Amino acid sequence: MITCYLKYVIDPYKLSEFETYAKLWIPLVNKFGGTHNGYFLPSEGANNIALALFTFPSLAEYEKYRANSFQDPDCIAAFKYAEETKCIISYERSFFKPIFE
Repeated sequence: MITCYLKYVIDPYKLSEFETYAKLWIPLVNKFGGTHNGYFLPSEGANNIALALFTFPSLAEYEKYRANSFQDPDCIAAFKYAEETKCIISYERSFFKPIFE
């Protein structure tokens, strides 16, 4: 199992646009066999940092999802929405192996 951690630098004046973007991706990750663990929007502290966590059974399954997402019309629409609204300034992606015991 592998969990993808995404740290976004967002435009704090476009928080509602980023929230719309986040809501687009949750079902898409699930559609491709992942489990979305949610987006986390700024609350206290920095007003321009948001997070997302989602899990796939393996890194190979995640890589398959990434490749397929570039061909899927709903994913392409989500990518275009972020580009058009410019709600995301930058992001970084890291991977973790969860431990439950």
